[in-house]
Amino acid sequence: MTEAEQPIAGPELHSEITCPECGHRKREAMPEGACQFFYECEWCGSVLRPKPGDCCVFCSYGSVPCPPIQRDGRSSGAGGCCAG
Repeated sequence: MTEAEQPIAGPELHSEITCPECGHRKREAMPEGACQFFYECEWCGSVLRPKPGDCCVFCSYGSVPCPPIQRDGRSSGAGGCCAG
């Protein structure tokens, strides 16, 4: 199979999010075309918000950045994926 014939991999749609308060980890599905600004830890109840400069909770606390950032090939920050 040539390089041109190989399927193009899409963005990873799951990320393991880690609560910074209690360390609880959970694999979560990420929205494909939007940023998730809030996430409630099911273990301790903390509501996570993006760190300054990040566009969403997955870019701040996840094992994989959000799909829009993955597609753009950028790290989060500098306006993020949802700056408009």
